[in-house]
Order: sequence, then C-alpha cells, then structure tokens
Amino acid sequence: MTRVDPPVQGDERTLLLAFLDYHRETLRQKAGGLDADQLATALPPSGMTLGGMVKHLALVENSWLREVFLGEPMSEPWRSVDWDADWDWDWHSARDDSPEEIWALYDAMVAEADAIIAGAGLDDLSVKPSRRTGETFSLRYILLHLVEEYARHNGHADLIRESIDGATGE
Repeated sequence: MTRVDPPVQGDERTLLLAFLDYHRETLRQKAGGLDADQLATALPPSGMTLGGMVKHLALVENSWLREVFLGEPMSEPWRSVDWDADWDWDWHSARDDSPEEIWALYDAMVAEADAIIAGAGLDDLSVKPSRRTGETFSLRYILLHLVEEYARHNGHADLIRESIDGATGE
C-alpha cells in the first residue's frame, strides 16, 4: 500500500481511519526494506529497534481491539507469552524473527484489527474497562489512541532509521 495523505475533509470515521492508515504506512516506510540486522539495530542509549517497534505495534493493535474492545483473548503469539517473565517481550523477541516473520505478524494483526473496526460503530463500547477509571472505551477513543501510539513511535522510527542508513523523510 502506498502512503496517502489523509483527506482534509470528511466524516469522523473516514478521517480517523485515514489517519490510522497514514501512520501505519509511515511505519512501513520507516521500517520497510531492511534486513534482520538492520531491524535489530538500536540507537543508543535506547534499546529500541525498528523490528521491535513493528512487533510492538502489532501487539498494540491486537490488545486494544481484540482484548480490550471485544473482551476476547489476544491472538497468538501474544496469548502464549509469559508477560511476567518479560514485560517487553514484543520488543525483545523481534531480534529472533526474520523480517518476513515480523511483517507477516504485523499484517495479520492489522487485518484482524481492520475487521473488528469495520464491524463496529464509533460509539460502541469496549467490554474491558479502563484500569484507571473503570469506564469502558468507545471505539472512537481506541482509534484516537492508536493514532497517538503510531505517531509517537513513528517519531522514534525516524531517528532509528536515519542512524541505520541515513534515510530521512516525513
């Protein structure tokens, strides 16, 4: 998919999904076309890697939409992870994955997320409530949170990618 600027006008759902897709494609641009060593390269002092970031965002999509919104167990591989043993398993385990495995997992989680989003309205509420407030989340909130999560990590991805091969861009 080619990154397309979000429209400057449209209904709320169209704009939210356009911004989410824009940030998903930005991640693909920042982390795409790299080999396993490049995906495992960190920019010290952070241990963050582009491969870990892609895997983390795959987890974020699945966690928010499947686990929080639908109230179902997360998909594999997340369901079988011992999170108590490694809270950042998504970030750390990416070093052991090939680029093809990382991107296949990401694509599968995005496709699953998109199917959930397509079947719900913006005002539909999550099954799981917030740990902080006890309130349930609207799909609108979850989509905005996903855009925020991608935007933050795409900024990190900019810096890491430039340190790997000098590639820059918006």
